[in-house]
Amino acid sequence: MPVPGYDPDDVDNLLETKLEETDVQSHLSDDEWQSYQDDSTSLVDLLDEEQIDQLLDET
Repeated sequence: MPVPGYDPDDVDNLLETKLEETDVQSHLSDDEWQSYQDDSTSLVDLLDEEQIDQLLDET
């Protein structure tokens, strides 16, 4: 169910930007990485809440 003011694609893009410096692949298992590479799953779906909070809190 969509949440007003929340666009999952925007959050995913922000996470990708934050992870560029630290390498997306290092945060994912092999299966998760393959799913991400196939564009079948987004980072929002693959990362847990703690990882997302940590990445979004970094400046």
